[in-house]
Amino acid sequence: MFTGIVAAVGSITRVEPLGTDAGLRVLVEAPTLDLSDVLIGDSIAVQGACMTVVALHPTGFAFDVSRESLAHTVGLDAPGRVNLEKAMRLGDRVGGHLVSGHVDGVGRVVRFEPAGESRLLEVEAPLAMARYLAYKGSITIDGVSLTVNRVTDLRQGCVVSINLVPHTLAATTLQALVPGSRVNLEIDLIARYLDRMRAVDAAAC
Repeated sequence: MFTGIVAAVGSITRVEPLGTDAGLRVLVEAPTLDLSDVLIGDSIAVQGACMTVVALHPTGFAFDVSRESLAHTVGLDAPGRVNLEKAMRLGDRVGGHLVSGHVDGVGRVVRFEPAGESRLLEVEAPLAMARYLAYKGSITIDGVSLTVNRVTDLRQGCVVSINLVPHTLAATTLQALVPGSRVNLEIDLIARYLDRMRAVDAAAC
C-alpha cells in the first residue's frame, strides 16, 4: 500500500530481457531514496506500479516486470526518469490517499499548460475508468496522488482536469509531460469498493 506522495525521482538505467516472453529485469538508480530499510522482496512503487525488489545495490535496486504488467503500463520498459515511493508502514501519515500500486489503465495527456504559478493538466482516461472519477475525488497519475478539479465525459471515456502546484512539478516526473504523453492511472480504492457493493446489492434485488 502507498500514499501517492513521491519520495524520490530515480532513473531506469538498464533493461534486460529475462527470456522469451518472460518479461524484463529493470535496474533503477535512486541515490536520493533511502534504501537503508529496504529488503529483497519489499515493494516499491515505480511510476505508480507496485514492483517487488529482487536486488539491491548501494544507490539503487532492481525489479522484474512481467509481460502482462508491461502490456497495461507505460514507462517501465526503457531508460528514463521514474517516480518512486516505498510501501507505507502501519502508522505512517497518509499525505495523499490510499494507493494500491495496481495500475487500472493508461491515459493520454491532452493539455498541459501554465495556469498562473501552477500548470493545468488534462488527461483522457479510458471508458472503463470514467465511472470512478469524480469532481474533488482522487486519482493517481504515474504514482502521484492528485485531486480532480473537473471531469468532462466523452463517448470513449472522460477527461480529468488537474491543477499541478510548483512543488508537485519540482518533486516528480510530471514536469516533463507534453500533450500526447501516456501515463499510468489508478482510481481511488474507495470508489472501487463502493461500485462493487452497489453491483452486488443490485444483483441481489
